[in-house]
Amino acid sequence: MKANKVAVIGAGAVGTSIAFDLIIQGICNELLMIDINKPKAESEVLDLKHCTAYSNSSIKIKAGEYSECTDMDIIVITAAAPLIKGQSRLDMFETAKKITKSIIDPIMESGFNGYFIIVTNPVDIISYYVYKLSGLPKNKVIGTGTALDSARLKVFLADLIGIEANSVQAYTIGEHGDSQFIPWSTVSVGGKNFEDILIDNKDRLKSFDKDLTLEEIKKAGWKIADVKGTTNYGIAATTVDIIKSILNNEGKIIPVSALLEGEYGIDDVYVGVPAIINKTGISEIVELRLNPEESESFKSSVSILKNFLSQL
Repeated sequence: MKANKVAVIGAGAVGTSIAFDLIIQGICNELLMIDINKPKAESEVLDLKHCTAYSNSSIKIKAGEYSECTDMDIIVITAAAPLIKGQSRLDMFETAKKITKSIIDPIMESGFNGYFIIVTNPVDIISYYVYKLSGLPKNKVIGTGTALDSARLKVFLADLIGIEANSVQAYTIGEHGDSQFIPWSTVSVGGKNFEDILIDNKDRLKSFDKDLTLEEIKKAGWKIADVKGTTNYGIAATTVDIIKSILNNEGKIIPVSALLEGEYGIDDVYVGVPAIINKTGISEIVELRLNPEESESFKSSVSILKNFLSQL
């Protein structure tokens, strides 16, 4: 059986949380950690190795160099500049662009031909940048997109209704940032449209506000980062979910940052939309049936991203 090999670029809180999740779940056979600060990567690897005593599968973990990425199945890019209070994710663009180029060039020189999963913000812009820099096909460059935002929405609605989050079918789509939105017409719980749930539970859910809910979801990451300096567990779980769907050929629908080429009437932009993820990477974009208001919100979000793409 072929070994599953994953490399994580960036040994900060996000990168190490992803590595920890991969180890505990026994998802890959080999794990390569790379960081510009190699002693940091080496110390994190030593700490992570001690976790393998509690894992049900054997895994080889090492700190290494970009030249060792040749036969990796998946490379996760988490390296980024520190969050600065008051910045938007798009404000991180120039610094993230420089960091990303310094990573992608040597990886591609190694002969890598696997899948990139992009975590670095602004994730939609950086995913497009990696797609252009790497020369890999669009299905092999996947941003985490609005997957974490959608998970936050599911948890929020589940808590509101009093059920478990996996019973909620809900997405945020568009930019992973301030212009994302919730296509409420597509939200359902146990197969029941959310609008009908609001009608049938007028008294219990009378204080529910869609606009405030969207703001809560958009601000969730910043609320966490304001106190602890970063967010790491949620995005780690999100990233590992994508990795599993590729390596296990699950065909799971995840709202990732994907290149649109005519879907939703949009071309040449990476943006958060539901997509089928399997052993081919992004197998298919799922086109939600948006109402006119939602379609305009989506176009507006895409327009903001395209303005930034013109700076690449």
